Amino acid sequence: MSQTHALSDDQVAGELRKMTAFIRQEALEKAREIQLKADEEFAIEKSKLVRQETAAIDVLYEKKFKQAAMSQQITRSTLSNRTRLRVLSARQELLDDLFQQARDKISGIAAKDAKKYQTVLKGLVLEGMYALNEDKIAIQARKKDFDAVKKAIGEAEKEFKKTVGKSSSAELDESDPLPEGSAGGVVILGGQGKIEINNTFEERLRLLEIDGLPAVRETLFGKNENRRFYD
Repeated sequence: MSQTHALSDDQVAGELRKMTAFIRQEALEKAREIQLKADEEFAIEKSKLVRQETAAIDVLYEKKFKQAAMSQQITRSTLSNRTRLRVLSARQELLDDLFQQARDKISGIAAKDAKKYQTVLKGLVLEGMYALNEDKIAIQARKKDFDAVKKAIGEAEKEFKKTVGKSSSAELDESDPLPEGSAGGVVILGGQGKIEINNTFEERLRLLEIDGLPAVRETLFGKNENRRFYD
């Protein structure tokens, strides 16, 4: 029969110390494991938050950059358009002034050189004869030009017959003269008064403004590099 030996108090105390040390060691290792895992999860979460915030900042920066670029582009375009409009306005003012000077000058042509004006009247009447090519036409003129126009009609009739080979008579309509404020020239009526050729100085200048404007612009301001088509 075996005998059971009771542990002494010192042995019991030693065993308790061993168990306590083992439990403490296990607890410390478990605590370190928990701390490491917590630190790892914290680092992962922190990295995730940093990436999210960085991405948000990048998106915000890109949005603000695009807004700033768009605003700058709009401002540049606005300034460019304003400058272009100012240049166009200044050019138009110059053209208007140029043609106004021409209008002011043509009003004195008739009085300045009567002989030259007589030749011009003949050419204007003859031009109407060629255009209408009728046996009889009517001429309107200023009262002060009646004598000069009658002489021009006679010369034009002779030249027309010589050139075309047939007669065309022109009659001055003294009952319906052109306004005395007119710069000069004549109006030729054909087709029994239904066809009108306005050969007054004002009308010729107006047509010149329309037809000659591109050439005048090019002379004053140079060739338009953006223009692709020409008549």
